[in-house]
Amino acid sequence: MQHQQPAVPVLEEQRLDEFLGAVPERGQWRYRPRRVGMVWRSKAFRAGAVITVLALCGLVILALVREQTGTEGFLVGLGLAVLPVPLLMSAFRWLDRVEPGPWRNLLFAFFWGACAAALVAILANSFATRWIATATADPGSADTLGATVIAPVVEESAKAAAVLLIFLFRRREFGGIVDGIVVAGFTATGFAFTENILYLGNAFGEDQELGTTGLASVTAGTFFVRVVMSPFAHPLFTVLSGIGLGLAALGGRRHRIRRITLPLLGLVLAMGLHALWNGSSALGPYGFYVVYGAFMVPCFALVTWLAIWSRQRELRTLSTELPVYAAAGWLAPAEPLALASMRARGMARDLARHWNGHPDRGRGKAAARAVAEYESFATSLAMLRRRARHDGAGPDFALREQELLHHLWHRRLVASPALTHAAHATGRVRAPRPPAPLPFPRQMPYGGAAVRQPPAPHRHYGGYNPYLEEGGGAHRAPPPSRGH
Repeated sequence: MQHQQPAVPVLEEQRLDEFLGAVPERGQWRYRPRRVGMVWRSKAFRAGAVITVLALCGLVILALVREQTGTEGFLVGLGLAVLPVPLLMSAFRWLDRVEPGPWRNLLFAFFWGACAAALVAILANSFATRWIATATADPGSADTLGATVIAPVVEESAKAAAVLLIFLFRRREFGGIVDGIVVAGFTATGFAFTENILYLGNAFGEDQELGTTGLASVTAGTFFVRVVMSPFAHPLFTVLSGIGLGLAALGGRRHRIRRITLPLLGLVLAMGLHALWNGSSALGPYGFYVVYGAFMVPCFALVTWLAIWSRQRELRTLSTELPVYAAAGWLAPAEPLALASMRARGMARDLARHWNGHPDRGRGKAAARAVAEYESFATSLAMLRRRARHDGAGPDFALREQELLHHLWHRRLVASPALTHAAHATGRVRAPRPPAPLPFPRQMPYGGAAVRQPPAPHRHYGGYNPYLEEGGGAHRAPPPSRGH
């Protein structure tokens, strides 16, 4: 898409070079909570332990699946099962565009589902099926009971464990319904990937036993049902658990009963829908189609609507929470409105790339990346303020706010003109809403000490901007990046 050169001042080349060379990386200014010096609290130790556990689970599940399907069946199942994975991951990542979660959390969720949860499910389901077959008078009912009773409980609990771990140990990166849906979706996508390898590999083996070659009827039918008709089946089940944890995250620390009951309710609903899906084959020749049309499709539509509504709610949060920072001089007046529109945000990145783009030097990409980072930090700032309003400010609120404002200011030279122009171009400029104050008075510390009470008109709850000179309002140059 070609953009016309906007009628706004273009940055001088020397100033832009200085800016792009001075933008701090995320790690150069980052608030880090003080931790007790224990080896298991080390980030490197915990990351290594998680990777080791998941790798061991992956090796075991690989051996088990290959044993059941054979080498050729495993390769065929792997090739077919991987087809829906990019589609599902892209769909969930698209939902997370407002405040994208870190890839490390999503990759952990995916590999937890593909390795750890799948291993637990295979071992537990096999053991339960064998026990039911030996303990009941009707061994033929073991598979049906295992699929409709045991499998939903085991599999949904194993998948929900990944969402719960991120909720507990990455609380700053798990802020609501969208985060719960995305993490749960990635977990279930990994689980379905491994399960599809098993089912498709076994189907290929059945075709081979019948003497057919290539992808015959059994393999094609299994592929159509599991990959074409119901690729969102497992994600839909687990998303219900993610929604429960997302609602618990919105409730905050003050609603302890809600934080317990909502995740449990989501898990029970996930188990119930999973059991209904697995048991549809026992409802007669048309049971599958009845469950698919009467339950799966409406549930999928409802969850999709909830995910999109939650994403729009996050965008509205930006237009509600950020005006106080605009009033204090941290943002331009039109920026909160542009940041609350995905169209305006995308246009701002494109404008930055075209305004200052020099393909031979790569400057256009650097400017667009600075705008994208600016949008991400601004979104995190709005969500931080919203959580402070509803949940009470934590002891590290001021330092985390200071970190985000510092990153915003260092990218403002490129991002602010682009967002301001995008707000006008998309028709977002209008009278802003009056800023809602936090439920507690405070002064914003900067540089480790509280700043003096600013003169009017800079006395706002959004915090005094120490980069603004008194009286004239001219912007100072950002201070050099420093560690914290």
